[in-house]
Formats: sequence, structure tokens, C-alpha cells
Amino acid sequence: MNWEEWSRYDAIGLAELVRKKHATPRELACQAAAGIAKVNPSINAVIEVFEDVVDQPVKDGMNPEGLFAGVPCLIKDLGPTLKGRKQEMGSFLMQGNIAPNDSFLTTKMRKAGLNIIGRAATSEFGLSDSAENPAVYISRNPWNIDYVTGGSSVGSGPIVASGAIPISHASDGGGSTRVPAGINGGIGFKPSRGVFSAAPQGSDLTALTSANGCISRSVRDIAGFIDACRGGAAGEFTPYWLPAQPYLEQIKRDPPKLKIAISHEWGEFRATPHIASELQRAGRFLEQLGHHVEWCTPGVDFRAFYSVSTANSMTRTSRLLNRLLKLKGHVRPSVPMVEPVTAKIWEAGIERRSDAQEQIPVIYNQISRTLGEFFESWDVILTPIMTMPTHKLGTDFTTMNDKISADEWFFNSWRLYPYAVMANICGSPGVSVPIAMDENGLPLGVHAFTRQAEDGLLLQLSAQIERALNCKWNQNQRPQIHVTNL
Repeated sequence: MNWEEWSRYDAIGLAELVRKKHATPRELACQAAAGIAKVNPSINAVIEVFEDVVDQPVKDGMNPEGLFAGVPCLIKDLGPTLKGRKQEMGSFLMQGNIAPNDSFLTTKMRKAGLNIIGRAATSEFGLSDSAENPAVYISRNPWNIDYVTGGSSVGSGPIVASGAIPISHASDGGGSTRVPAGINGGIGFKPSRGVFSAAPQGSDLTALTSANGCISRSVRDIAGFIDACRGGAAGEFTPYWLPAQPYLEQIKRDPPKLKIAISHEWGEFRATPHIASELQRAGRFLEQLGHHVEWCTPGVDFRAFYSVSTANSMTRTSRLLNRLLKLKGHVRPSVPMVEPVTAKIWEAGIERRSDAQEQIPVIYNQISRTLGEFFESWDVILTPIMTMPTHKLGTDFTTMNDKISADEWFFNSWRLYPYAVMANICGSPGVSVPIAMDENGLPLGVHAFTRQAEDGLLLQLSAQIERALNCKWNQNQRPQIHVTNL
């Protein structure tokens, strides 16, 4: 099909073509690979295309009878693994690393009919909102290649936005699915705790704040991805629950009238006037859809919240790096083995591990209880995805900055993206939908999250917005780097 037709299909739409015998999984994979070849030289969103599964889609166990019927998909190069394939985690340290087994989620994705045809870029160990190491790769925003793509799913957001592929796996430990979706103009969803398994490498106990998910161009793709890929592996610690009705059915109905709290002033962090006005405009739009919208901020101790979130990220990174250093035969990380801020975070994480082990569960419990009480009066919290416009490559936010301390780097990160991480702490679902624009002409995601296990409600709201816009996200604009433009 021509690129204009291709870019109008979501993943479920392409799957319907396969079921009607209008296309084959191999034809879809070949077109996706051709689309990646068109756009990737400009944006560096995809590290590798698996030519063998492009040519033979069922080679690695993809089920063509699954919901997605062989639709091509990418896997983020961090988290879930593919046996015998590289997983390099965005780091020079891990170049050439081969995964020893398939993760439980990747087997579920293939069973769902997703043909995993390649690896999407990530920032080093998922820390930063950009990948800027010239020794590895520099990923660029398709709307303007001078700007970052958002992280840590730095490749998933731009490759979907470019029209090359309709859906990509992503993961989220503090906004890492929702931020790149919001910056590149896609839909990004972080599900509740107890939806996607981290087996066999991890669990909800070892990766409490992280969740797998996806970025797509339609709400039904996300609903279908969760329906088809959810569930726990043997030996899970946390219960893995099912909704009363599949999300693909739920999203056909509008949600009930919701009470939506809208806010952007979180402690010392607040949005710029332009972003605040875009948030207010989004609130008025939701009022027109029949919802009650009112300015209200959760009564959280934000200073303690960001402090303990910093400690959690530092200690998790130091533990991960210790394991990888041992694997590679090293004692400590050094530059250029890892990026400058990464090395500083490793050291800070080791120094604070003892104190953090006591503080983190106590503060996280307080935050979760406070937010739970807030959701007894409110259905949804609406914020922007960030406080400031998307920034250019090469700024203080990158982990390549050797003039900044670990604490300063985290402060800059929370200052830019303070809103998304609350859902990670509390195990709540969160979504970014592309219904606003920055003053720099790039997309601005509007972020919504709700109480734990109400994923269906959030998907219903997202689908209601999609219908009201007649699927014309991003004010019906496309990025400069797009398969239809090149």
C-alpha cells in the first residue's frame, strides 16, 4: 500500500487486513522495515531490524492467529528480552550483550500475534529523557530533529510518530512511556501494578515502580495490547487480576460523568504560562464532554516525595549496574564505559542504600495512602506531561553532562517532569494523549491518571476523547520526519 494508506492504519486495522486476506504478515513486516529505513537515518529511533523475522514472521514463535495477526512491533532495548538477540540498554558498557532467554512478556506478545521485528532505542539504563551518547546513538524528535525524544523509551515514541510502525513496546519507571508519547505526539499508557509480568528477571517486588506498556496511534491498540498480553507467570508475588470485561469492549462506551481534578503546581514545580493555558483548554474540552472539572491538587508532601523518588532511582541504578559490571568483569563504572551522570548516580546510590531502604517504603506508603484518600473524592487527576517546553539536545538534562552532580541532575529531571512518577509510586494507571501543543511547535501530551486497577476507566476516557476529535490527534498535524513526507 502507499504510505498515506499505511499511516492511517493502526495495528488492529492492519490485523483486520490480514484476516481478510488483503495482506500477509510478511508484507506488513516488509513495509514496516521499509518505513523504518526511510525515517531512521534522520531520527535514530531503531537500533536494529531483525531481517530474519521480517522475511519469516513465524520464525520465533509469533502466533498469526492472535489478535494482532502478525502486525510488526518493536521491543524497547531495556527490560523484556528476546533469546539470542542483543539487549544493550543504551549503554556502551553493554554493547554486544546477548539475552539468554525470552521474557514472559515477549512470549505473550508473540502469542498475541505481534511480530517483534526489531529493537527501539533507549537512554542509558532508562535514566534520561534523551539518548545523546555519540559512541552509542543520538535519537532525535521527528517534529524537529534538534530536540529530544523523551525518555526513557526514546525510540518508541518517535518511530510510532513517524508513521513507520503503528505500535511499539515501551516501559515506564517514572513516566518513560508517557513522556516520549507526549513529546512525540503518540498515545502512551502505563497500566496498573499487577497487569504485565516482569518474569523471569524481575517482579513487582524487585521493580515496584516500573511497568511495561506500549505507545500507539490509537486507543484500541493499547486496549488490545493489554487484553492480549496481560497476566502473571508462575510464582508471582503480586496478584494478577482481570477486568470484568475486556478493554476492547469497554472502550466502545463512554465513561460515566467523571469528577476530574486539574492541577500543575506541585510543590516548587509548576508549568509555564503557555503549558498551564493548554492544560486549562484541555479541561474545558473535557467539560464539553460532560465531565466536572475543577482545579484541585492532592495534599501530598511533595518535597519528601521527590526526595525519596531520587533515592529510589539512585539505589535501583546502583544495584543494576553492580550486576552488569560483574557480568562484564568490572569492579566499578567509569567514563566512557558509562555516561558521566550514570557513574555519579551509581556512587550516590551505594552511599545512600542503607538509609534509602528504610525511607522508601515508609514515604511511598504515605504517598499511596494520601492519593488513595484523594481518589475517594475524585475520579481522575489531569496534568500536563511536563512543566516546560521540550528542550533541545545537548542541555543540562542529559546524562552526558559531566559538570553536574547526581542530585542536581535528578532535581532538573523532576523540575521538568514532576507529574508522571506519582502513578508509578502508587501502582496507578496513567495515560498521555496528544491534545495540546508546545510554543515550540512540538506536541504536548496531556496526562491523566486514576486509582489503581481503574485502567478501563482511563481507557474509556481516552477513547471518548479520540472519538470527539474524530481520531485527529495533534491538531491533525504531522511531524517533519514522516513516511509520507520522505
